[in-house]
Amino acid sequence: MATTETVTLPLGATAPHFDLVASDGTRASLDDFAEAKTFVYVQGCNHCPYVVANIGRLAELARHYQPHGVRFVMVNSNDADRYEDDSFEAMGRFAAEHDLPFPYLHDPEQEVALAYRTVRTPEVLVFDAERRLRYHGRIDDSAKDPSAASSHELRDALDALLDGRAPDPAETWAVGCTVKWRPDRNPHA
Repeated sequence: MATTETVTLPLGATAPHFDLVASDGTRASLDDFAEAKTFVYVQGCNHCPYVVANIGRLAELARHYQPHGVRFVMVNSNDADRYEDDSFEAMGRFAAEHDLPFPYLHDPEQEVALAYRTVRTPEVLVFDAERRLRYHGRIDDSAKDPSAASSHELRDALDALLDGRAPDPAETWAVGCTVKWRPDRNPHA
């Protein structure tokens, strides 16, 4: 039975484990971020115009918050067989071109995207020190033009958590492309 209803990871849920290969050939797992005060999971890819429009903002946020104990990862789960621009080789070029200050991880089996219940690129999930989901949604209210943003939900969520407060809002709707599911993995089919 087909469904279009999206069941996101609920607030308060524990971050699912992952262990993936990064665009530079190293591996990264959730355990590698155990000391982080805050952990930011970004569902991304190479070809989505929304990711391209936001990658500079994400890199800037990651650099700004790193001294405060915040760690980012971006995960590409798109079906590279159908979308060659999202291949592992293209990920390496994308990471180098954008000088990403965080691991860019490859999820070819799409198990991590399914575990994090993401549906858009870019989509962010922010976890506190206990790895409980505290914010889920968009980066800010301008999906393509950083100069047009009037609210900065991801930044505000990070500031709130670092100050010991709950993010408000805790959820927003991420604007972007859909995750490009393999035919055997599509949770909406």
